[in-house]
Amino acid sequence: MSKSILYDATLCIDCKLCEKACADRNHLPYDDKTAAKEKMSPHKLTYVKAKGDKFMRRLCMNCHEPTCASVCPVAALRKTPEGPVTYDASRCIGCRYCMMACPFEVPKYEWNSLLPRVRKCDMCADRVVAGKPTACAEACPTGATKFGERDALIAEARERIAKNPKQYVHHIYGLDEVGGTAVLLLSSVPFAEFGYRADLPKQPLSMLTYRVLSRIPDLVALGGVFLGGIWWITRRREEVAAVEGDEGESTKTGK
Repeated sequence: MSKSILYDATLCIDCKLCEKACADRNHLPYDDKTAAKEKMSPHKLTYVKAKGDKFMRRLCMNCHEPTCASVCPVAALRKTPEGPVTYDASRCIGCRYCMMACPFEVPKYEWNSLLPRVRKCDMCADRVVAGKPTACAEACPTGATKFGERDALIAEARERIAKNPKQYVHHIYGLDEVGGTAVLLLSSVPFAEFGYRADLPKQPLSMLTYRVLSRIPDLVALGGVFLGGIWWITRRREEVAAVEGDEGESTKTGK
């Protein structure tokens, strides 16, 4: 069974222990300055955004059919059966197609590094394979971030909404977006208020990239014909102009 993270914003107290646990697991520095930054970066793979007394986590959604993996030409990104989307820096060629393709704008690039990598949350893939919860879920003191089987977490999320309908937006974000994600979100305010897109299709975006990429041979062929036609027309114009020039010179000299 696929594993997932359920984040319930109504239980979050903005303690940032999830951020600290993520940094420790990924061997990243974490101090008060880092904690104050409410954005993802190569040095901060998850963060809690605050709006008054409302909070929301941002992290890689670890999509079921990740667009980042579908556009990667060297398979540096891979969806695992357990749920995480992993990254292999040894395969990466730095094309950054994944950054452009991600509908959640998650992957970040180490621009200032001599050997730059793409960085993102991989849902603690090594811990998940070992049967452990993600570091963020283990560190959360309130249960706002919970780890478990995706189906069980979906059932629990639905139950929470049913028991407290006035407390929640009646939607589990990540349940169907772009084919479903391994990270599921609950909130008392619209997700769009925290930057989560509300216009994403239920269809995996990887299918759209496949359809585009599958047409590339046809486009290349048509492009070749088109460019060949332009070359022929240009060449023909030059030949005609040369002939007309020669005829004009002959007329002037009377030959």
